Amino acid sequence: MDTRSELQATVNAMVQPGKGLLAADESGPTIAKRFKTIGLESTEENRRAYRNLLLTTPGLGEFVSGVILYEETLGQKADDGTPFPQVAAANGIVPGIKVDLGKVPLALAPGDEITEGLDGLAKRFADYKRQGARFAKWRAVYNITASLPSRVAIEANADSLARYAAISQEAGIVPIVEPEVLMDGDHTIERCAEVTEAVLHEVFDALHRHRVVLEHILLKPSMVLAGSEHRQPSSTADIAAATVRVLKRMVPSAVPGLVFLSGGQSPEEATANLDAMNRLGALPWNLSFSYGRALQEPPLQTWRGQPGNVKEAQQALLKRARLNGAAALGKYDAAMEKD
Repeated sequence: MDTRSELQATVNAMVQPGKGLLAADESGPTIAKRFKTIGLESTEENRRAYRNLLLTTPGLGEFVSGVILYEETLGQKADDGTPFPQVAAANGIVPGIKVDLGKVPLALAPGDEITEGLDGLAKRFADYKRQGARFAKWRAVYNITASLPSRVAIEANADSLARYAAISQEAGIVPIVEPEVLMDGDHTIERCAEVTEAVLHEVFDALHRHRVVLEHILLKPSMVLAGSEHRQPSSTADIAAATVRVLKRMVPSAVPGLVFLSGGQSPEEATANLDAMNRLGALPWNLSFSYGRALQEPPLQTWRGQPGNVKEAQQALLKRARLNGAAALGKYDAAMEKD
């Protein structure tokens, strides 16, 4: 199979109505914070056991078409000795890999950040592909204040995202492009929309310059909403309308799928907001989810590191996946939370 056919086959497998992605790509420090909430030490075996719980959930492939793994998890095995990428694939879930190396302060740009990881990326892609990864993810972050993000941060992160996407496609791996406009702060929903527009405009300009094929990427955007410290939280209707308005202005229809990040929203909020967007009428792209905490929080709190809780925790994960699958079709109802 040639590279373009390979990329198209992966996109087709990932972009399916009523299905989204499970983001299970937490870095070492992040998973340690999550485990701390349940009083569990972040050892390699505990991390493996938790990812085993997620990936072996019966029926998960009915609502989840892909899973983003961390480098450590890509090389780990399930309880029966099967490598995790093979476990996912056997359940109809495409295995993917987070490839950026995290964010650092952007030089001479106080308050802005840049994502690292481009050095040696082509070689890493060859290794990841050999282990079974078929898609990748790179996250850029943008802090919002009255003066941030700066123009230099918007341009630098867009260029890194585009360079990553080009290297990924050349390797036959579908890139997920994730420009996250952070919800931290007291900014208005209008300010978030303004920044998101500027960020997406620059990202797609950079993708064009780097000759990235838009039909063979997925975009992982943040929703447009007021900052978490703003005195008036955004309503579901306002979030849906503002987000779709920005996306229609900035995202070419050639992009096959948009998979939203939850960005610190509660599981219920993330589901309701996705559903509201999908009720706004026909859109040029498939709108779905790529949630981490918004899918994982219920199973993690149920599991608490206890082997006897695994089955119940898997049921909690399956429920959230089912609810988000309904939201991706515009068929979610808050009453379903009680089922």
